[in-house]
Amino acid sequence: MNTVAMPSPALAPAQADSPAVHRTPHRARRQRVPASERLAHLGLLGVAAVLAIGLLGPLAALLSQAFAPGAAGQSRWVHFSAYLASPALRQSLLNSLWVSALVTAIVLPLAFTFAYALTRSCMPAKGLFRSISLLPLLAPSLLSAISLIYWFGNQGLAKDLWAALGFESLYGAPGIVLAECFAVFPHALMILVSALAMADARLYEAADAMGTRRLRKFFTITLPGARYGLVSAGMVTFTLVITDFGIPKVVGGNFNMLATDVFKLVIGQQDFQRGAVVALLLLAPAVLSFIVDGLVQRRQTAMLGARAVPLVPQPARGFDTAMTAFCLLIVGLMLAMFGMAVFASFAKLWPYNLTPSLDHYLVGIIDAELGDALVNSLKLAAGTALAGPLLVFTGAYLLEKTRGLAPLRPLLRLMAMLPMAVPGLVLGLGSIFFFNAPANPLHGLYQTGALLVLCTVVHFYTTGHLTLLTTLKAIDPEFESVSASLKVPFYKTCWRVTLPLCLPTLLDVSRYFFVNAMTTISAVVFLYTPDTRLASVAILNLDESGEIGAAAAMAVLIVAASALVTLLYLALGRCIDRRTQAWRQSAR
Repeated sequence: MNTVAMPSPALAPAQADSPAVHRTPHRARRQRVPASERLAHLGLLGVAAVLAIGLLGPLAALLSQAFAPGAAGQSRWVHFSAYLASPALRQSLLNSLWVSALVTAIVLPLAFTFAYALTRSCMPAKGLFRSISLLPLLAPSLLSAISLIYWFGNQGLAKDLWAALGFESLYGAPGIVLAECFAVFPHALMILVSALAMADARLYEAADAMGTRRLRKFFTITLPGARYGLVSAGMVTFTLVITDFGIPKVVGGNFNMLATDVFKLVIGQQDFQRGAVVALLLLAPAVLSFIVDGLVQRRQTAMLGARAVPLVPQPARGFDTAMTAFCLLIVGLMLAMFGMAVFASFAKLWPYNLTPSLDHYLVGIIDAELGDALVNSLKLAAGTALAGPLLVFTGAYLLEKTRGLAPLRPLLRLMAMLPMAVPGLVLGLGSIFFFNAPANPLHGLYQTGALLVLCTVVHFYTTGHLTLLTTLKAIDPEFESVSASLKVPFYKTCWRVTLPLCLPTLLDVSRYFFVNAMTTISAVVFLYTPDTRLASVAILNLDESGEIGAAAAMAVLIVAASALVTLLYLALGRCIDRRTQAWRQSAR
């Protein structure tokens, strides 16, 4: 017969009172943190450290320069006072504000109409129209400025048409406004397409049942439903224009703006304090736009409920024809911009000898040893496309799917959102002050390719973070709960479940980093060296030296490289979908 050994009565009280037996192990168990949780905490601290080094450090250094004390007895506001006392610099501020507002007022209606045609009409070739409209994303903003010079410049093909429109010269505000409209159009379009794609057909059916006219439906249903997208698109457009550096530098002439003032003060006059002041003024409108957009988004309500019916456009011959004609006009203007850049890059001697030639590619780029600049850009883009998604995914995953370090999480969320409101010129100038300080232990990064990668990753961090965070929120948190109950470490769940589900989005984020690293100018114009000169910056240098044909050739090479890599990403995406997203396909 089996018996169960009972504890001796004499020993029971001793065991109950013994701290060594019960109390100490209980305290040790309560304080013990699993190794996987400690690893997650280290990951969060690592992401926070990278963002602090690449973002907060440069911003703090910029503030210290702007508020650096002047001579004995002078206020810390002396540099701001000196700036405001200069009529020319005050005029730059006004120029930046009204040009940005004008471009926004022009682009928003055009982009909204284009998006409306893509989402609410039955016009043919929608995919082709949308693909062409997004082409400016593959090119540096300088390409539009260079194309305008060949079209409407002093020796442009259509300079008489430009004069007939009432403009004395391309250089100045007219050229800046026109080039900026081309450069920022796709950014506004993407936001507005997303806003108009979310519509409930039941609202329109109810309006039809009440005999509501098409125009009244537009103003009472469509426009209110897209108002948050309109606000976001307007804020993004305004911020992109006021912080852009390349276009005002090429076609601005004597028309000064804040972005060009920063460059002149820092590079031309070596006046770092006043350059920091202008950079802070450049930061203010961007931060204000970011805050306004955030406040508006808080009031946004869901447009598609659980019982919503997707809106399917119905054929309307007159409306579809009008929308097709409008899209053809916009797409035609874009192709004219790109076509002129390509044509001019092959013209032997503009405008006297337009025979196709490779002189601008061979003499202007290869013989001038600017081919290394294109290689450097490809290296920067590749490094950014690898490091950026890794950092962004780590931060987004640990924020969304793990717990602990509660005080750090709000700060990390703030640092993840802040780059969207920091212009590239501000980040680049702050990086000079921060990494060039001899007392900084990270001084060794200054004038290296690693710093270019870090600055570029931080500059475009927010969009990738929001994209991956949206995907991670769509994945059921029960995966982590079940893994925890089975004592499976979070990193195994991430590797086996979460990462395969996120691979398509991760690939899109990587492509986003690559293309932006190829085309960025403002974020790296202060940080490159002769050994790390980039293709986008080489366009500026070629334009300054009068080699505009070679500048056009370099811009075309950037577009070609970006387009080729984009096609490779699309092919890779299809392979990944077949291997990791087969569960999405319906069983046959």
